[in-house]
Amino acid sequence: MHHSLRRVIASVVLLISAHAALAQAPPTVQLQNLTWTELREQIRAGKTTVIIPIGGTEQSGPYIAVGKHNVRAEYLAQKIAQQLGNALVAPVVAYVPEGSYAPPTSHMRFPGTITIPDDVFEKLLESAANSFAVHGFRNVVFLGDHGGYQKDLKQVVAHLNKTWANTSARAILPSEYYDAASDGYAQILRQHGYRDDEIGTHAGLADTSLQLAVAPQMVRLSALKASPRLGAADGVYGGDPHRSSAELGQLGVDAIVSRTVEAIRKDTAGR
Repeated sequence: MHHSLRRVIASVVLLISAHAALAQAPPTVQLQNLTWTELREQIRAGKTTVIIPIGGTEQSGPYIAVGKHNVRAEYLAQKIAQQLGNALVAPVVAYVPEGSYAPPTSHMRFPGTITIPDDVFEKLLESAANSFAVHGFRNVVFLGDHGGYQKDLKQVVAHLNKTWANTSARAILPSEYYDAASDGYAQILRQHGYRDDEIGTHAGLADTSLQLAVAPQMVRLSALKASPRLGAADGVYGGDPHRSSAELGQLGVDAIVSRTVEAIRKDTAGR
């Protein structure tokens, strides 16, 4: 066989193999479930938005598991990425500022809460974002599920965008994500007849309902229903979770996903 013909056949075989490999890439938006070559091909094909879901490991009363924010942030980020169509989801950040440990303050007074200093948290996020920018991601979206570090996220995004001023990369913090999960969801629950002293700010009806919709195995529902009224000493702040349900939680999930998708689309239009 002539050498040039052999080279053509070899090139065709390589091309077919590459297409087959791309076709076999799993239908996932989770970055950690892809190989580096699958990622390279997806970025080249236009998946240039990466979402960093940020949770937190903290107490959420006696009846919700301490990984609540981590599982919820990852679940919501996946839904958001699927709707966007051009996004992938980074591994969830589970270690976040939760107060002091000498002496223990805030949620650190309860076993299972993990805390890190604000500066360590900010450096971690900046390092992750720079890693993504190096590999061709143009929009790095931070979704923070917990209220305590929102100020840190604003500082990280401002610093990254200053650093990236002359590049094609940009950091995005859609306020709609946390707004929809907190005040926005509380408003929806009020419209359905629930009171503020039920809705609460932490481990109340809103928090528990969201978790029942996202990961019901993390809620000890039968024990909760049988329990007396809970308070701050139990780690439940300003609410009563007794009438929580997955159906109510789904209202919140739908609002968070749709409002965040719309915000990211508007922010990245034309990029």
